[in-house]
Amino acid sequence: MSSVTRFAPSPNGLLHVGHALSAIIAHDTARKNGGRFLLRIEDIDLERRRPEFVTAIFEDLDWLGLTWEEPVLVQSEHFSEYLAAADRLIGMGLLYPCFASRKEIMTAADPENVDPDGSPLYPGIWRGASAEAVGERMAAGESPALRLNMEGAMQALKAKRGDKPLTFVEVDEEGGQQTITARPERWGDAVIVRKEVPASYHLSVVVDDARQGVTHVTRGQDLLAATDLQRLLQELLDLPEPVYSHHRVIRWADGRKLSKSNQDMGIRALRDEGATADDIRRVIFEG
Repeated sequence: MSSVTRFAPSPNGLLHVGHALSAIIAHDTARKNGGRFLLRIEDIDLERRRPEFVTAIFEDLDWLGLTWEEPVLVQSEHFSEYLAAADRLIGMGLLYPCFASRKEIMTAADPENVDPDGSPLYPGIWRGASAEAVGERMAAGESPALRLNMEGAMQALKAKRGDKPLTFVEVDEEGGQQTITARPERWGDAVIVRKEVPASYHLSVVVDDARQGVTHVTRGQDLLAATDLQRLLQELLDLPEPVYSHHRVIRWADGRKLSKSNQDMGIRALRDEGATADDIRRVIFEG
């Protein structure tokens, strides 16, 4: 089957070899079967995005020998589409406003009850809040985040699917496939629309993958658990289900992940030191 793959970096730092692994796998998967490779700029983090990092993404991927379709989708140009998806969830009674600060959440949360990222699950501070309480905060000029009522979402899922489990297909680096049962409930009442921008990573990624016809999602194993929540949103919004491939995460010898903030194994730095694109491929595929 001809595939549509994508590489979707955030322009809040320079790319490192971990990003190169995702981009090359997605690119080569599409090219092997005459498919399409897309580049998407995921810049909904308005405070951290930088235009120079967007330019650097194009330059680094071009240096690696990758080609992609134009035009490139830039998420900050499509907030209306994410709001439309959120409005559907609101219409289903599945989103609610939350004005709680991070400090309030951390104080009220059970530190032993955490989500897959290790953060304490949201303790339901604003779940079931009265319209009057919400109106008072809105009148004071505060903007809420919109959280998913996970219990209601799981009930809506059961109404649609009955006892059929929510699953996704995972393809390993050798091409083997397995069906994995998603467990979105372990994310609790996740933020679907952030306070400062009309979207979140989880909402924007499923909307864009559907809109762009993405059939194969390639990304690191650190995002494997996120697939649970994204599959739930796909089902609730009647969006198509891609096939997923979560590749190994490149780490330092002491187990640390590579980091944009530290410019660990940065593609640009390696190029400046005399590395070639073939050298990068050898580093990420042969170790």
